[in-house]
Amino acid sequence: MKRSALDAPVTWWRRARRHHAVRRLAQSILVLWAAFTVSFAILYVLPSDPVSIMLNQGEQGMADPAQLAALRAEYHLDKPLVVQYAIALWHALHLDFGRSIQSGQSVTALLEQALPATAALAATALALGLLLGVTLAVASGFARSTWLRGALLAGPSLGVSLPTFWIGLLLLQGLSFHVHLFPAMGNDGWRALVLPALTLAIPTSAAIAQVLSRSMADVRAQPFVEAIRAKGVGRARLLLLHVLPNAAVPLLTMAGIITGNLLAGSVVTETVFSRDGIGRLAEGAVSVKDIPVVQGVVLLAAAIFVVVNLVVDLLYPLLDPRIAHGRRAT
Repeated sequence: MKRSALDAPVTWWRRARRHHAVRRLAQSILVLWAAFTVSFAILYVLPSDPVSIMLNQGEQGMADPAQLAALRAEYHLDKPLVVQYAIALWHALHLDFGRSIQSGQSVTALLEQALPATAALAATALALGLLLGVTLAVASGFARSTWLRGALLAGPSLGVSLPTFWIGLLLLQGLSFHVHLFPAMGNDGWRALVLPALTLAIPTSAAIAQVLSRSMADVRAQPFVEAIRAKGVGRARLLLLHVLPNAAVPLLTMAGIITGNLLAGSVVTETVFSRDGIGRLAEGAVSVKDIPVVQGVVLLAAAIFVVVNLVVDLLYPLLDPRIAHGRRAT
């Protein structure tokens, strides 16, 4: 039975998607390897002796040489740098990041303990950021006054430029120290999550509003919008049912940037609000040169970033078929 001519484009599209998925997966693995290698190199270039720090002796202390030698052997620090790298990479491939030099606990266990708090913070901040950003962009689209639209569009630029720690300090001063609405620190209850989530959500919402408002302006200039408007469709229905869904597709390209900003912002935010999480774990590990913990945090952050970008890249042609047709044309 001969294959129909209509099957050829479908077969080509599936083959192209499969090749693209394999290529993106290989690139993701390369990014993870590069993140591990760079973090390993940077940490070993830094001064100080992690074993001496572990013994609370510092670089100028008089630690027991035998004890130092035993600990260096336990953490493979007595071997050449290339051998240390090979051992660490082999263990990382098996999701074994060793034990913390500072506490002696398993790095995997430390990450498992810290991840839920940071995930809750990032998810709440993302939800608030999407709500605020989409609301601001839609409000600017509804605004009929030129000065009001300009004021709404200027807000995101201001929000993006504000430092995260400064936003956190302002929220602490206003809503915790003066008004006493929310606790200033800790992880206890949902109220302790509000201020840190707002701290991350404000710059996130500003970035979302910037991209979405510009995308909505581009979509409103398309001929199909004029055709829909000519049919008598109301302004609200036109914006919410036709302009907004088409304008929201470019937000997918921001998923990786937003994820990176949330991960980076969590370090500052968890420090400002004294919250336990991945951010504070990384900050404490870097301060004492706890190499296994730092590498575990770096690889976890890189893995999250890579997975988000990989999923977005694979979903994008499904949400916007023009990309697949564009690739075929080239």
